Parts: sequence; C-alpha cells; structure tokens
Amino acid sequence: MKNSFLRELSLIRHNGLYMACLVGFPLLVMIFFTSLMAEGQPVDMPVGVVDLDNSSTSRKIVRSLDAFQNTHIAGSYSDVAAAREAMQKGEIYAFIYFPRDCATNMIAGRQPGISFYYTMSFLSAGSLLLSDLKTIATLGYAGVAKAKMQAMGVPESQIMPLLQPIKVELHRVGNPGTDYNAYLSPMLVPGVMLLFIFIFTAYSIGLELKFGRSKEWLDTAGGNIFVALTGKMLPQTILSMTMMFLYLIYIYGVMGFPHEGGWAVIFLLGALTVMAAEGFGIFMFSLLPHVRMSMSVCSLWAVLSFSMVGTAFPVMAMDPALKSLAWLFPLRHYFVIYQTSVFNGFPLTDCWQHVACLFAFALLPLPLMGRLKKAMTEGEYME
Repeated sequence: MKNSFLRELSLIRHNGLYMACLVGFPLLVMIFFTSLMAEGQPVDMPVGVVDLDNSSTSRKIVRSLDAFQNTHIAGSYSDVAAAREAMQKGEIYAFIYFPRDCATNMIAGRQPGISFYYTMSFLSAGSLLLSDLKTIATLGYAGVAKAKMQAMGVPESQIMPLLQPIKVELHRVGNPGTDYNAYLSPMLVPGVMLLFIFIFTAYSIGLELKFGRSKEWLDTAGGNIFVALTGKMLPQTILSMTMMFLYLIYIYGVMGFPHEGGWAVIFLLGALTVMAAEGFGIFMFSLLPHVRMSMSVCSLWAVLSFSMVGTAFPVMAMDPALKSLAWLFPLRHYFVIYQTSVFNGFPLTDCWQHVACLFAFALLPLPLMGRLKKAMTEGEYME
C-alpha cells in the first residue's frame, strides 16, 4: 500500500488537475455560494405601484411597503398594462394596484379591492413579496378601520380586539431569521463537492488505463487490486476530507449556522459522505470500465441528486417510484442525517438507516474488485 500511496502522491504533484478538482474548485464553490447568499435572504427586490387613487392613505401604504426589508418601490406606472409589461420584462417582480376612490370607499365601508400581482417565475422572490404585499394590505385596512372607529368614539381598549380577535404568535424553529444561506448552503456546497469526487474518482482510475499504467499500478501492490486501490485513493481521500472539514468548520464555526448535534456528528457525517462519494465513483468505473461512460453516469447521478435530496420538493410528496429511487443517492442520505442529527440535534439512531446507506455506498465497490482488476489487466482504453 505504501508504494501505491507514494506513487499517487507523485501523480498529484505532477498533475495540476488533481489539486484543481479536489481543492481549487471546491474552494471556489464554498466562497461562491456562501457569499452569494450572505444577506440571508433577498433584499430590496423591485416592486411597482399603480396608484389611481393617489390619496394620502394609498401613499402611506406605499411608503410603508417600501420600508420593508425585502421590498423596494422601483417605480410608479400609469395603468395595470404598463406595470404588467415591466414585470414580464423582469424590471419588477410584483406590483400593487389601488383603484380610483379606494380610500373613500374604504372609509365608507364599501370594501374596495386592492390588487397585487407577483411573478412566480422566481419562486423565492415571488413568495417573499407575496408575504409583504399581504401584510401591507392587511395593515392598511387595519389603519383605516382604527381611524374610523376612533372617530366614532370607540374606546382604544376595544378597537384591537375587534380588528384582531385572535393574536397570532409566529415562532420559526431552528432558522428564525429565514436565512436562505443557512438553509441552502449546507446542501448545495456538499452536493457540488460530491459531484467533483464522483467524477474525479472515476477519472483518476481511468487514467491508469488510458496511459497504459494499469499493470505498473498493480505491481506496486503485488497484484492485489484492493491494496492498490486503497493506496491510490488515500491521498484523494485526505484532500477531499480536508476540504469538507474546512467547509464544515467555516459554516458552523465561523458563520454560525445552526448545529444542535455537535461537532462529533458533523465531522462523522462529513467523513462518511466523502467515503460514500468515492465508493460510488469506484463502483461506477468498475461497473463501466470506460472513462467517458463512467464519468458521464457519475455526473448525471450527481446532478439528479439536487432534485432527489428533498429541499426543493419534499421526498415524502413524490411519486412512490421516485421516493424509492431517492435511496440511491448519497446526497439524500447526507441531507437527512444533517437535518435530523446536525440541525435538530436528534441522536444518530433516529436516522440509522441513512447512516447505514452511506456505509453501504463506501463499501459498494468490494463485490466488483475482480471486475476492476480484470479491466486493469486485460482491458483496453476506448475513446
């Protein structure tokens, strides 16, 4: 194993692609995603106004809307058609519409309609702006109703129970600030890192076949494919785990992402995820001992992982066939363990099936060791 290990270190030293794929690109991904969402959630998203009422009430509502963190009043439009065209062009994400005599009808109790339109082409922007628009419409009505009741002589102590008979208290557990960085980065960055590990594991083994070095590689381990593979993967494992641990320390230790489970669980999850990804890459090349084909399958599997992980659309709501298929993606198991034991602090026994699946992915190449050795000794490189 020592000879295989030293040989791999020499290859890493002379081939810059190793450091680029296992260190450089993951580092760029870490910086990109964590800085992209550094604000926590989108702020000052452009919103338009169509104010045909032009009353002090409508102007007050617009100023209050502009004061919201997520919303920025980007412009006023003469009619709904002009505002809709601006939204279709991407100049604004939403607009609010006040009809003529809106304030007068509101004071008279004739229930005027305040309309708001928002785009759901951008899911996050649309959802956040819908919340702001609904809130400001409710507050606007409450303000007018309160002024009207005060003018009628209703005591202050009776006004709020009439306007808000049930007081709602909202408690966001785990992520009270709705921080998109803390929500998405713990999944996105490891997912991209797994993509690099999948592809590069298959690529690095395929290089031995491509350059006719496979028999030389086996000779360093006395013809034992398991020893040769262990020695070859050990430097890559050290590099990948180092990058994974650095990322975990950065997001949980420096950025302060929620981590109720403690550092032991965090590091165990990081190590298991790296080994599972390498196991999958070795398995794919052993199954398909063709560099281009194995790399293509690895990249396809990694990209599909982002859909099957369950952050954008919950796995429990998927079709039964897709729900079963989700078990075949290492990133899915990583995310469930993160969600259960790191984020919420429950013991690993509550998600032992997913821990076992990561171990299974790491051991996946073992049944195909003979096939891999045959490919290395008898196979020929194909473009």
